[in-house]
Amino acid sequence: MKRFLFLMTVAAGSAMLFAADAPQASMGKVLDDQLRSAEREIVGLAEAMPAEKYGFRPTAGEFKNVRSFSQQMTHIAATLYGISAGALGEKNPSEMGQDENGPASISDKAAAVKYLKDAYAYAHKAASAVSSANAMDLLQSPFGNGKTSRINLVTELMWHSFDHYGQAVVYARMNGIVPPASRGQ
Repeated sequence: MKRFLFLMTVAAGSAMLFAADAPQASMGKVLDDQLRSAEREIVGLAEAMPAEKYGFRPTAGEFKNVRSFSQQMTHIAATLYGISAGALGEKNPSEMGQDENGPASISDKAAAVKYLKDAYAYAHKAASAVSSANAMDLLQSPFGNGKTSRINLVTELMWHSFDHYGQAVVYARMNGIVPPASRGQ
């Protein structure tokens, strides 16, 4: 029993010693890395979809009044802007547009991809700004009159992006496009 306790003490001490020398990742860095992962897949899909397919929306089955592929991308971007502005306590630098689809002036692939990339750049600012000291700060929700925590807003950047990524993947595959994240698998 003494040998077991001695080994456990040595193991715990070693873990603490090595942990002290390991670089500490900040909460903002971890969140920003997760956002970068979402960005890589979504922007990759946006770039892979041919320009002539940006107006595509499914019609067979229960797809009445769904967003076009372009609107999926601009909706992700508009929401990134709105949530990030809320997390940063700033005025939204973009218009949300009708049904949160972004500015109506975005009408082609090049403009949609640029808007999406710019929105992710702004979202990185919000994700990186989260710290253990401010994560639980209550901020005005960009959607309604309530308040929500900063970390809740920033994690929404990821799950909302992936929610619409899943829908956009279906659109791409219906048009014979294999998402870049699925290639080679």
